[in-house]
Amino acid sequence: MIGVFHQVAHDCSRITTERYSTSFSSAIRLLHKDLRGPIYDIYGLVRFADEIVDTFHGYDKSSLLAAFKKETYIAIEQKISLNPILHSFQITVNKYNIDPELIEAFFKSMEFDLNKSTYDANGYAEYIYGSAEVVGLMCLYVFCDGDKDEYEKLKPSAQALGAAFQKVNFLRDVKADYQQLNRVYFPGVDFRDFTDKMKAEIEADIQNDFNAAYDGITKLPLKARFGVYLAYKYYLSLFKKIKAVQPQRILEERIRIPNYQKAWVAAKVVVRTQLNML
Repeated sequence: MIGVFHQVAHDCSRITTERYSTSFSSAIRLLHKDLRGPIYDIYGLVRFADEIVDTFHGYDKSSLLAAFKKETYIAIEQKISLNPILHSFQITVNKYNIDPELIEAFFKSMEFDLNKSTYDANGYAEYIYGSAEVVGLMCLYVFCDGDKDEYEKLKPSAQALGAAFQKVNFLRDVKADYQQLNRVYFPGVDFRDFTDKMKAEIEADIQNDFNAAYDGITKLPLKARFGVYLAYKYYLSLFKKIKAVQPQRILEERIRIPNYQKAWVAAKVVVRTQLNML
C-alpha cells in the first residue's frame, strides 16, 4: 500500500499550492497532467520554507529552518519521509535527478531572510538566484525530462522568468517586507524617500527579465508551454498594474489583480492553447 502513501504526499503538496496560490494553481492546471504533480511537489517545499522565515513569528525560525533543511536532505537520500511535503519533494528530485546544488542555493537564500535586512548588488543577485531562479530551474528539470541539451538551452530563460516573478513580488510586497519584516531587497533604495526614478529603474530591470523569459517560453516542450505562459501572463498583468501606480501607493497597499481580470487572462491563454499558438 506504499502507493497510497505516495499519493497522500502528492495530494498534500497539491493542496498546499491551491491554498497558498490560486494563480499558480491555475497555471499548473494548464500543464500536461504528467507534469502537474511534480510541480506541485516543488512548490510545496518552497512554500513551507518560505512560511518558516516569513510568518512563523514567535517561534525559533532558525532552528525550524535548519531542521527542515536537514530533513529535506535525509528524505532525498533515504527516498522516504513521514513529512508528506518532503516525501513528495524527494520523489520528484530523485525521479528527475534535480541538481542538489539548486536545493542548497534555495536554502541559503531562505537563511538570508533570517538575518539580512538590506542587500548590495552582489547580495541581491545571489538572493534572487537562490530564492527564485533555482525554483525555475527545478521546474525546468521536470519540463525537459532528462534532456540535458534542452535544459541547457532553456536555462537562461528559466532563470530570467524566476527573477522577474520574484522582483514583481518584491514590489508588490514592499509594505509587508519593509514595514513588518524590516527588509529592503532592492540595493540602493531607501523607501523613506522612494522616488519615481528609483521605481522606474527597478521596473526597467524587471522588463528586461520578462523579455528574456518570453523567448524561452516559446521553445518549451508543448506539455509545459501553456501553463508557464499563463503564469507569465498573470505576473505581467500584475507588473503592468504596479507600473501604473505612484511610488507611494505601493508603500501603502498590496497591489492585486482582481479575480475577474485573472479569469480574463486565463481565458485568453486557453484560447491560445486550443489554437496551439502563443
